[in-house]
Amino acid sequence: MTIRMLLVDDHAVVRQGLKMFFKGEPDFEIVGEASNGLQAIDMVRQLKPDVVLMDLLMPQMGGVEATGIIRRELPDTEVIALTSVLEDASVVGAIKAGAIGYLLKDTDGPELLRAIRAASEGQVQLSPKAAARLVREVRVPESPEKLTERETDVLRLVAQGLANKEIARKLDIGEKTVKTHVSNIFSKLHVVSRTQAALYAASIGLVDITHE
Repeated sequence: MTIRMLLVDDHAVVRQGLKMFFKGEPDFEIVGEASNGLQAIDMVRQLKPDVVLMDLLMPQMGGVEATGIIRRELPDTEVIALTSVLEDASVVGAIKAGAIGYLLKDTDGPELLRAIRAASEGQVQLSPKAAARLVREVRVPESPEKLTERETDVLRLVAQGLANKEIARKLDIGEKTVKTHVSNIFSKLHVVSRTQAALYAASIGLVDITHE
């Protein structure tokens, strides 16, 4: 399966470097690039990529705001935030806006590929250190609509980083059914990403995603 990607960064040299890097990977296709959030939204509407690599600090519209709009309009497109520092408040903003995860710009090649492949499968990828911080800072409703037992099972596995395919296998149900459960979970918890759902699961003690 080819992962169709949109690169969003206001530095042409960064986009160029990423394009060169992905050239040698047969399962990645760069379908477009944008230099700010406004362009990114337009291009996502047109191209419907699987994954957007989103810089956070850009002119005209930053990555956090653009991520929120993309996730609301096109929930099948996953967004990975790109940032230079872990302690950046905009990283928390990006997760709140619906990014499935984030990468530091000094991430090495194999790790970058692994994280993007995981995101394209809808797998939650958070380092324990980041997860601990995000559980404290990303708030979800105090009393969301009650999940069914099956939805709780699905949420637990989502929070453990499993993709829909793996969840279907584990629970012995169809992948389409898993997708429906995930959609219902998002709706009941008022969240727009699997990462937000995972953070909710951690905050109520359903899973521990903050251990080393």
